[in-house]
Amino acid sequence: MTAVTVHPIRTEADYRAALTRIEQLMATNDGTTDDELEVLSALVEAWEERHHPMDPPSPLDAIRFRLEQQGLGAEDLAPLMGGPAVVTDVLAGRRDLTVPMIRALRDTLGLSADVLVGPPDASAA
Repeated sequence: MTAVTVHPIRTEADYRAALTRIEQLMATNDGTTDDELEVLSALVEAWEERHHPMDPPSPLDAIRFRLEQQGLGAEDLAPLMGGPAVVTDVLAGRRDLTVPMIRALRDTLGLSADVLVGPPDASAA
């Protein structure tokens, strides 16, 4: 096995070089570079969390995305949320999610309750 030298990502140039190397490793996909790929991926992920953080999705975006992922439609939420009219109002932003709805969506769609609750409302402070 050939030793691979992997360095910490300290600069944006290091980050771009690591992304380029990851692309190369994924293109070869021969299994001989799995360790290097795993280490570089962890370094890139840590860099991105520090330097390019992503805000969590809004509760409605998370619901819509999960429905799309699972090949479901809004009508599939009706039993969870109290009927089609409630689903329509919630997805249109006219009605807030209730605690029972959040629990049902968490349990059925596998969404985090934290995402469904959403970030704290700055205006409420």
